[in-house]
This record gives sequence, C-alpha cells and structure tokens, in this order.
Amino acid sequence: MEGREERDPGYDDWFDEPEPPTETLSSAYRGLHDEAEEVWVLPEDEAARRPRGGREIVVAGRTLTTTQAAIIAASVLALFFAILAAAGVFNGNNAAAPPVTTPTVSPPPKTTSNSTSTATTPTVEAPAQTLSPGDTGSQVKALQRALKALGFSPGTPDGDYGPATQIAVEKFQVANGLAEDGVVGQQTLNALQHALSG
Repeated sequence: MEGREERDPGYDDWFDEPEPPTETLSSAYRGLHDEAEEVWVLPEDEAARRPRGGREIVVAGRTLTTTQAAIIAASVLALFFAILAAAGVFNGNNAAAPPVTTPTVSPPPKTTSNSTSTATTPTVEAPAQTLSPGDTGSQVKALQRALKALGFSPGTPDGDYGPATQIAVEKFQVANGLAEDGVVGQQTLNALQHALSG
C-alpha cells in the first residue's frame, strides 16, 4: 500500500472506521469498502418498523408487536387465575368437615352369681408418667391398654410406642380438643385419667 501514509494518531485506532478507498487502490479492491454509513444505518421508513405479522397493535398510544401483546395477555390471565385460586374458587369440595365425635364405650354390665362372690370387670389404669414415640416398657403397655379401652385401638399392647400407638394418641387428642402431637404430655395424661375414671 504505497499510496497510504502511516500516521500515528497518538491513540489506538483499532475501532476507527476504515478509510474510504482512494484512486491509488487497484481495481481489484474497489467496491470492497462500500461507504460505511450505508451498511450500518437502519431504515427509518414506516414499513420497516411495522411488525412482521403485518398488524399493528396499539395500546395506550404505544405500538406493540404480537409477541409483546401475547406476553401481556398471558400475564393478565395468570393474575386473574391467581386471584380466583386465592378466593378458593377451584376447591372441588366446599362441604364442611364432619364434626369430630368422641367414641363412647359403655362398660359391660356387672354380673352376679348365686354364690357369695360377684364378678367385676377389671379396671384399666392410665400410665403414671408422660410418654413419647420410641418409648418402651410397662408404662407404654398401660397406655396402649387405656387407649384400647377408650376405643382408640393402637393394636396389640406390646409395650412399644410405635407408629400405631402414636396415631391412636393423636386421635385421642383430637377427640378431646388437645394439641395433636402424638406425645402423651401432662395434658394428654390428665385427659386419659379423666376419661378412664368417668
């Protein structure tokens, strides 16, 4: 490139636009560097700004593309359905829950014999201490017998405070208006003793 002078502008001119071709360039390079303004300038006419679908959607004085309008419509629908869901419109069963009833167990009638002794039903004792899932022993067995006598069967009294015993305790707690935690705390223990004595 003999016709071009090397110049040092004092800064990095890497991003400067290329110089337009000069007459000294050979004909092989002509047309390679078209004017830069024509290549990089976007059209300003009305047809070029129109969405590709051909339809303009104008909302509140703004022109929207069909994609923008679809996003806005989907957002409005999502908001509408969220409000309906919060209001409980989509609940399938609106019937009130049935009231919880306490099962009552009537003691078997006392029988008397012609002899001098009378047969009595054995009494079931409540456990003497608080218990929680995972406990074992005679106090757990007493709890299981008490629950069974009150109609909340935990299965066979085996002295192991497992899942069946915990479920029976929770049902007893719900029936007696106690916090349903499956643990025989002091309130549950008092309720058991009261239910067995009555």
